[in-house]
Amino acid sequence: MPLFSVPRPGPEISDRIIDFDPETLERRPVRKTDVIEEFIRLGNPWAAKIVADVPGTVDGTMDDEAVDQLLIKVHCEMQRMSEEFQHGQRVAELLAPLIQVLRDAAVPTPIRIVDVGCGTGFVIRWLAANASFGSDVELIGADYNSALIAEARRLTLAEDLSSRFVVANAFRLEEAGTLIISTGVLHHFRNAELLQLFRLHDHHQTHGFVHFDFHPSRVAPFGSWLFHAARMREPLAKHDGVLSAMRAHSSGELLAAARAGAPNFVSAIYGTQLWGLPIPRAFHALVGMRAEHRDGFLARMVNRIHALGVIE
Repeated sequence: MPLFSVPRPGPEISDRIIDFDPETLERRPVRKTDVIEEFIRLGNPWAAKIVADVPGTVDGTMDDEAVDQLLIKVHCEMQRMSEEFQHGQRVAELLAPLIQVLRDAAVPTPIRIVDVGCGTGFVIRWLAANASFGSDVELIGADYNSALIAEARRLTLAEDLSSRFVVANAFRLEEAGTLIISTGVLHHFRNAELLQLFRLHDHHQTHGFVHFDFHPSRVAPFGSWLFHAARMREPLAKHDGVLSAMRAHSSGELLAAARAGAPNFVSAIYGTQLWGLPIPRAFHALVGMRAEHRDGFLARMVNRIHALGVIE
C-alpha cells in the first residue's frame, strides 16, 4: 500500500473485476486489460497494479475462480473488521424495535429480514447466532455472486445456524422481504441508481429498511487509510476500503434519495457520532419504515432515540 496514497475517486476494483447481467444474473466475462487500462486512464496506477496481480486469465478474461477466491479473502477481512466494530450488535439494535413494531401491527409472519449484497453473510450469521429474534423471524442473505453465497452456506452449516442464503436479486425473491438491510452497499449506487434502489423498496411490500454505510467526514479518508494500512492484508481490501470512505454519500444525500424514491416511508439517519461526542463514527445508518409504523418505532427506540436524527 503506497505511503499515505489514497485512490482517486472512481470505481472500486471489486466493481470492475466481476460483472453480472442484472436481469438474468448470468456472469459475464471481464477482459483484464480493459480493467487495467481503465484505471490507468483514471490516474489510479495502484488499482491497475492490483488488477494486474490477480493470477490467471482465460482467453484474455479474468479467471473466475481466481477472482472468487480473492473476493472470499477480502470478505473474510471485512468480517474481521465488522467483528472489531461490533457491527452485528449495531444492526440488531435497530432491527429489534422495528420487529416489535411489526408484531404490534400484526404484520403477516414470518417477518423476513433480507440482507442485500450479503457477501459471505456475516451480518445474517451474526443475527442468527446472537440476536434471538424469535421463530417468527426469517433471516435471508442475497447476493449475485454464487461463490460468496456458497461460502456463506458453508459457514452457516459449520456454525449450525438457522439462516438462508440465495443467489438472487433481493427485490425479486418469490416472497418479498419484510425488512431490507445492507452494509457498505449504498455507496455503490450513484445518482439515478440510488433513487431507483429506494423505489424498489416502495414497490415490493417492504415495511422498513436499515442500510449501514460509511459516514463521510473530513477525517474519513485519512482515518480509513490508517485503519486499512494497519489492519488489512489484501491489497484489494486496502484500496477499496479507502475508496469506499471517499465515495460515501452524506446524510443529506441519503435522506433526499430515500424520501424521493420511497415517499411512503419516513426515514432518518442513526448513529453519526460516537458516544454523543462530536467524533464521527466510521458507519452511520439510514433507517426507514412505513409511515404507519413511525410512532411505534419512536416509542420503542427508548434510550437509543438520542442517536436518531430528525425523522419526518
